Amino acid sequence: MKRLLKIILMITALSLIIGAFPSCKRNDGGDVHVFYYTYSDPYISTVRSALDKRLDNAGIKYQDHDGNNSQTTQTEQIQTAITKGAKVIVVNIVTTGSDDAAKGIVDLAKNAGIPVIFFNREVSDEVVSSYDKCSFIGTNAKEAGYLQGDMIGDYLVNNYSAVDLNGDGRISYVMFMGEKGNNEAIYRTTYSVENANKKLAEAGKPALSFYDSQNTDKYLLDRDGKWSAQAANEYMTTLLSSFNAANNNMVELVICNNDGMAEGAISALNVAGYNTGAQGSISIPVFGVDATSAAQELIAAGKMAGTIKQDSDGMAEAIEKAVINHLDGKSVTEGMDKFPIDENVKKFRIPYSVYVKENA
Repeated sequence: MKRLLKIILMITALSLIIGAFPSCKRNDGGDVHVFYYTYSDPYISTVRSALDKRLDNAGIKYQDHDGNNSQTTQTEQIQTAITKGAKVIVVNIVTTGSDDAAKGIVDLAKNAGIPVIFFNREVSDEVVSSYDKCSFIGTNAKEAGYLQGDMIGDYLVNNYSAVDLNGDGRISYVMFMGEKGNNEAIYRTTYSVENANKKLAEAGKPALSFYDSQNTDKYLLDRDGKWSAQAANEYMTTLLSSFNAANNNMVELVICNNDGMAEGAISALNVAGYNTGAQGSISIPVFGVDATSAAQELIAAGKMAGTIKQDSDGMAEAIEKAVINHLDGKSVTEGMDKFPIDENVKKFRIPYSVYVKENA
């Protein structure tokens, strides 16, 4: 009797140990492949770091892939992973200007009968709805533009005289756009200015004025579509040679589609003697999106005015939950109540928030 009781206790203890590590079983059958549009994007690198950590902690077998900003490369990587037996594919798609690439990826996944989770770079409702094992995890692209515009407008209303360096009663600005055809870039470029102008109008101030009247686009585009600090730095360095305090036409406001471009612009301003963080030095307000660690440091140092936080850990958490659901044979929506979902389509949203010096 004592021996039987001892065996029962041993079995119970073993069951508890196994139950504490449910990922062990999942790891044997889990082969998750995560495809990033590029490793070089500062925000994407934070998502990758957060997701790697979560998948490691969950004991899930996974492999990361760098598309290096080439859709051809990424699609070939996906084909290879599926051929080798991937159980779930997670895709930060390179091409966002049309549905063709996304449809091709969904077809590959559908033919293999495996789930596909798109994230960050949005695909259309039609793409997601075309396959019952397809979903999207990301932000509401317009929200970043709205919040950035409100943040800029509030800042200008409260600091108008200090920002208006030449005292002409108008604020001259430059806009750095990350990628043509990308909805996030389009919405941030459009709504940041529109919402800032609404705030200015409410305060009885004139609308923002693009620094170069010859530029009808009213933005400077990263021609390589990399949202890069280098592109913004080169643009800012060039424009400062003609638009500066000595010529009484200094750019008075810098708006960037992401924090990487904001960093590049600030570097150029530093070389010209602006935004050094030193007491009494002139600082041109620079705004970005993402709230990367580098941007947070710049804001804390008084070199950058503000940014919009794109929650990389929240993105990683949602992706991890969706992956686990698929590996466990559950609906992707199970346990995802924390993340708002669009009506009639499996698109989960990660909210943005304002990040200024008070948050630093």
